[in-house]
Amino acid sequence: MSLTFYLLTAAVVLLLVTGLYSLLATKNLIRILISLEILMKAATLLIITVGYAANRVALAQVMAITLIIVEVVAVAVAMGIVVGIHRHNGTLDTRKLRNLKG
Repeated sequence: MSLTFYLLTAAVVLLLVTGLYSLLATKNLIRILISLEILMKAATLLIITVGYAANRVALAQVMAITLIIVEVVAVAVAMGIVVGIHRHNGTLDTRKLRNLKG
């Protein structure tokens, strides 16, 4: 294994830890979406790293592009839901949204 592989693996771990910590520490819906984005970027970088290690870079790039497209669609839908929640309740704090009925 080369130094590049270890650096990429360290970056993946750093992104995972950062994303998980920010996901668990925040109560704001926008910050939760940003945390999910960080976790998805870690998954994308992990796919590229594994493709590099297995000498299948082209396949890894195709899978990463597909993951990015799915990620963008999911975040767009989630952002629409967050905007609707903000219009309806006037807040993005999840602690104040726990008593919703419907």
